[in-house]
Amino acid sequence: MSIFKGTGVAIVTPFHADGSVNYDKLDELIEYHCSRETDSIVICGTTGEASTLTEEEHMDCVRFTAERVKNRMPVIAGTGSNCTRTATAMSVEAAEAGADGLLVVTPYYNKATQSGLYGHFRTIAEAAKVPIILYSVKSRTGMNIEPATAAALFQDVENIVGIK
Repeated sequence: MSIFKGTGVAIVTPFHADGSVNYDKLDELIEYHCSRETDSIVICGTTGEASTLTEEEHMDCVRFTAERVKNRMPVIAGTGSNCTRTATAMSVEAAEAGADGLLVVTPYYNKATQSGLYGHFRTIAEAAKVPIILYSVKSRTGMNIEPATAAALFQDVENIVGIK
């Protein structure tokens, strides 16, 4: 099910001085990478300031990126949250908006068990249907996805296709 190859470039979310998203500059960044045949774009990941966006802004950025890329390369949307319901809803919405895949971070703050992480990621994957890359970043979330948990997810859930 994986469609990813090469390197995915994490796109920053440019802002105006008033804090609103600068879609003109975002469009320039997208076009830059499309014209240079970048392998994929990651929108609204941790580099994309996802934690500083409202959910509406977040999804608007995903939708905007998918529309501008127009299938010239895969669009991977960051849709993680410490709330499984929020991450699931954002993942489904991103897939419906045209994201080709998702980058889903371990839930921050909650200190989930490995069993809890398994359930969190499986729930999201089963709802979203598109390929998912797990994102294990202990420095940001306080926990890692342990190898046994990752292996179980890869074995049991067809659309979990990678780990960052």
